[in-house]
Amino acid sequence: MRSLKSILSVCALTLAAAGANAEVVVIVNPKNPAASLSAEQVAALYLGNSSTFPEGGAATLADQSESAAVRGTFYEKATGRSAAQAKATWARLTFTGKGTPPKELKSDADVKAFVASDPKAIGYVDSSAVDGSVKAVLKL
Repeated sequence: MRSLKSILSVCALTLAAAGANAEVVVIVNPKNPAASLSAEQVAALYLGNSSTFPEGGAATLADQSESAAVRGTFYEKATGRSAAQAKATWARLTFTGKGTPPKELKSDADVKAFVASDPKAIGYVDSSAVDGSVKAVLKL
């Protein structure tokens, strides 16, 4: 029984480490004129400091569910903050009427479909989910 617990613990740690090392890609609709975005530009959008793309168009943000491993990786790499800190920032902005938080979606597929259907949308997914329906603008 003890060895089974050890094996399960090792498997859980391996999966957690794999999620932490996943490459996250910021995506936009192919019709978006942005060829690339910097981590600073993405952070400004996802922390509520900006609501527009550098070219001036309004941005509609898509977020992953709180349980998604890619969410934590994204916020750490793009903003230098944890997902919980970003959530607290959005709670403050929402309470003061200064912002609307990103639309939370359940999976990479949902984020990709949302971004593909809205020319103003921006989101992030695991690199393995990127295909021709969206345009990658930043790899983290």
